[in-house]
Amino acid sequence: MVAMTATRTILVAMAALAASVAIEPAFSQAQAASEIVAVVNKNPITSTDVARRAAFLRLQRQKSDTKTAREQLVEEALKREEIARVRMSVSTSDVDQAYARFAASNKLSPEQLTKVLAQAGVGAPHFKEYIAVQMSWPRLVNARFGGARGRMSSEDLVKRMMENKEKPVTTEYFLQQIIFVVPDSKRNAILGKRKAEAESSRSKFPGCEQSKQFAATMLDVSVRDLGRVLAPELPEDWKPLIEKTSGNTTTGTRVTERGVEFLAICNQRQVSDDFAAEVVFRAEDLGKEQAGEGNPNEKKYLDELRSKAQIDYR
Repeated sequence: MVAMTATRTILVAMAALAASVAIEPAFSQAQAASEIVAVVNKNPITSTDVARRAAFLRLQRQKSDTKTAREQLVEEALKREEIARVRMSVSTSDVDQAYARFAASNKLSPEQLTKVLAQAGVGAPHFKEYIAVQMSWPRLVNARFGGARGRMSSEDLVKRMMENKEKPVTTEYFLQQIIFVVPDSKRNAILGKRKAEAESSRSKFPGCEQSKQFAATMLDVSVRDLGRVLAPELPEDWKPLIEKTSGNTTTGTRVTERGVEFLAICNQRQVSDDFAAEVVFRAEDLGKEQAGEGNPNEKKYLDELRSKAQIDYR
């Protein structure tokens, strides 16, 4: 969920990108000799890096002077080093998928997005490095200050419930994921057929207890038990489909990197236990962060890294 949230933050920050397909290059990197402008714990930041970040800030319609761009890169260098130290980086596949989702949200293919970023003087590698840090850093902060899964302490939970005056109520789902697998090598040839098969199977779905036997009657269909998922934890890609089920046992289908999928809702009910309350409170806090109120632990962590770092400005 954290990775998805970070990706949504990127989408919001660059909502104007789709309009910039015809943008002219902000500068010519090939004509400018690159020089080192800062070193963070032996990791150099070059003038080319700064120019790319300044161009990236312009795409976001943010302040884009050299000092602002350089400071962002210094902070990212600190974060990236710490992410690598504790081995909590998202995978290259996660980054590529986020990149593709961003392109699609702006009605572009990944190839078109790469061209847009090149024309803007940003470049796809620079944007992907930014995505990797944005997706990995919240995980690190949660692990450092919130324990496993970003759990709240018992004291904080009790305090929030007292402030709230009543324990929150949310919907609990038990879900299965039905995947009609489409190999990359056959995607163009069979995707439409597999989508039709997935849609047809929904009306015949026998229920979660018999789902695996049901899948075994079809070619290249797998079933994953997702277990208990509370409403605030629903993946953004699936949430609208789940909310539209209106008593049906399956959601509509989605085309994903794995093939064509739908979710089976094995059970759902309203819950109001301590864990549900914690999930609701965490979702509220995340909403505040996305609204710009920020997570104070992020600054605390970054200040700690900065105080121990060797930063040399040239």
